[in-house]
Amino acid sequence: MMWKFESSISHFRNYTDIDIMKTILSLTLFLLVTTSSYAQAIKADVKDLSFMAGTWMLKHKWGDMEEFWGPPMGNNMVSSYRCVKDGKVVFYEFVVIEQTNGLPMMKMRHFNPGNIGWEEKDKPLSYKLITLSKNKVTFESADKLVKLTYKRLNPQKMDVVLEEKDKNNIWQTDVFNYTLKP
Repeated sequence: MMWKFESSISHFRNYTDIDIMKTILSLTLFLLVTTSSYAQAIKADVKDLSFMAGTWMLKHKWGDMEEFWGPPMGNNMVSSYRCVKDGKVVFYEFVVIEQTNGLPMMKMRHFNPGNIGWEEKDKPLSYKLITLSKNKVTFESADKLVKLTYKRLNPQKMDVVLEEKDKNNIWQTDVFNYTLKP
């Protein structure tokens, strides 16, 4: 058995340092090209998100929700959201999606009653578009702890899926089943 092992090692001894370096360089180049082309594979424009436009309503345990998405205009879309429980606002959101470096990028801010912001004035929450298909888009936070998916189910229905990792690194999911306001 020792002879086979020695024989295998001697096979590798025939390679020069230059051969080994060429192999490593080739593998590295292959990985860089493959990774780079994969990262650039997503092609999207704000106009691809027009399926989100409308005023969407939902009765939820958090309260009555209304989410308005304006249609694409130029390189952007805007959204306003409010959650009202027992006739009083719980919180608001203001969201923009802007074409940034070839992809739609979502920026979000939350507000308490009285227009008191949650986030610092120059640091909105940012979500990068990670997947896009017909009538469905998913955005992900830079820290990869939050995902937001918008999926138009039919002309009158759209689901918004909020996925968040909790303190134990376990995904928690809330699904908001919106209906288009008549």
